[in-house]
Amino acid sequence: MTTTAIFGAGVMGETLLSGLVRAGRPREDLVITERRPDHAASLAERYGVRVLTNLEAADLADVLVLVVKPQDMDGLLAEIHDHVRPGDLVVSLAAGITTAFLEARLPEGVAVARVMPNTPALVDEGMAAVSAGQHCSPEHLAEARSLLESCGKVVEVPEKHQDAVTAISGSGPAYIFYVVEAMVEAGVVLGLPRATSSELVVQTLYGAATMLKETGEHPTVLRERVSSPGGTTVAALRQLDDHKVRAAFITAMEAAAQRSHDLAAGTQ
Repeated sequence: MTTTAIFGAGVMGETLLSGLVRAGRPREDLVITERRPDHAASLAERYGVRVLTNLEAADLADVLVLVVKPQDMDGLLAEIHDHVRPGDLVVSLAAGITTAFLEARLPEGVAVARVMPNTPALVDEGMAAVSAGQHCSPEHLAEARSLLESCGKVVEVPEKHQDAVTAISGSGPAYIFYVVEAMVEAGVVLGLPRATSSELVVQTLYGAATMLKETGEHPTVLRERVSSPGGTTVAALRQLDDHKVRAAFITAMEAAAQRSHDLAAGTQ
């Protein structure tokens, strides 16, 4: 029987806990740690799981999921170091924390996996990427995958690609929200009530994303089907090209990846 402990029950920690419960994980096999007593009590009542101290959770768990802020990771690892056993699996969901950083602060032989999740996990549509550390066996990696699959999709990537993953899917929801904001505002400028404009944009986004997922067709093919020669869509797309929107997106994601790299370098 595997016991999973979630260290840090903030937004992402609670999202993971909720997904595991919905996925059918026995509640007696799940424990959490949380510094805020009132929030801890609320989680215990809502999900029917035990709330323990960091040391109690580390002693008990076979799988330790670290969902604390990157700046708090060093302190947590120092606290639980003597309570983690070789063969245990430690999964980090903290941005910029490398497997080498974790392995250097844990006992020799502890399996480590690094995960970059994203916020759509809140609605069971997350996209996570997982990378294995040097002691992470295929069985450990499968366990790490199963944790994240409780609230979305998971891909395995070499750790060298985690900065790109951060730039694309980790930060990606914010880019989409940014575009939605702009489209809604355009609708208001064109005279639509804000609620109507918002409904039109959100459903259009949902429908377009569903077409991409369900048809499996290349986005260029789908875009061209909407773009009649000399029509309204072509007129709009020309403006986007004139303003170098495509190039701006690429440059923005390169900046996000570089920032992820810089943050990771600062934790070494």
